[in-house]
Amino acid sequence: MQVSRSGYYAWLKRPESSRKSSNKELLTEIRKIYKQSRDTYGSPRITKALNKQGVICGKNRVARLMQKNGIAAKTKRKYKATTNSKHSYPVAANLLNQNFNASQPNQVWVADITYIPTDEGWLYLAALEDLCQRKIVGWSMDSTMTRQLALDALRQAVRRYRPSAGLIHHSDRGSQYASHEYQQALRDYGMLTSMSRKGNWGLSIILCFALLPSVHRRCALTLSGK
Repeated sequence: MQVSRSGYYAWLKRPESSRKSSNKELLTEIRKIYKQSRDTYGSPRITKALNKQGVICGKNRVARLMQKNGIAAKTKRKYKATTNSKHSYPVAANLLNQNFNASQPNQVWVADITYIPTDEGWLYLAALEDLCQRKIVGWSMDSTMTRQLALDALRQAVRRYRPSAGLIHHSDRGSQYASHEYQQALRDYGMLTSMSRKGNWGLSIILCFALLPSVHRRCALTLSGK
């Protein structure tokens, strides 16, 4: 099929179809959100963010545009261990036995440490959750995973909620929680110590804290901004 030079240039000058123009605009917004997430958002989360901004579009359309333009969420970094149970500290019995419920506030607190990968290295987060209210009562962040990190979170929780004696403090068997300093602090506050059995990951209930918007920015966070 022969096409004249004038016909070809006339075709080039034709205005874009409304769909093509719309896709261009949508792709610009997709790239913005993707960049803001530091390349961590996939099509479902980008679609949700777009809809929140008032840009109504379907997940399939967003996924198609992302795939066509080579935009893909980066996979999570390798798991980093936060529990070191190879120590000589005494280990407490498990008073909860996987029953992560409480009938009233300040009856059971669950403590744990998680991590957040950032552009400048690992950022560690220690937190305590009240099992009745399902809310974080104390937390602390630092670039090193020490017992001081765990103590800071505990002291913040006690300052804020001043629990009565007899509260059950449940944690894993990590050295931060089993240490003499941390256990002495629990005794000073009149708390009962409970620890998970070795290899029991039921404690990960508290990791939902890492999903909070203020924390779950992962690669978007920097240590200097903690």
